[in-house]
Amino acid sequence: MVRKEKVTKVLDGDTFLTNRRKYPVRLDGLDTPEKGQPGYQKAKQKLEKLILDKEVTIETIARDKYRRPVAKVKVGIQSVNRIMKKYQK
Repeated sequence: MVRKEKVTKVLDGDTFLTNRRKYPVRLDGLDTPEKGQPGYQKAKQKLEKLILDKEVTIETIARDKYRRPVAKVKVGIQSVNRIMKKYQK
């Protein structure tokens, strides 16, 4: 199911909160650096610039072990997943 939602907070380079979900959304196919690791700040800032306070299209693919939706995300016609690939560990 594809839904449009507004991003309210970016947690790191591959996870964010929206105004409609109980659990954070995780970008499908990505694993960016965690807090304290090299590249964390750069990845988080890039994701914030791309999606924070914007309406995004979320296509949930699965759920991870923490029950977070794992999704393909677009802002306009741009794939957020594709853009964020270069910030992976």
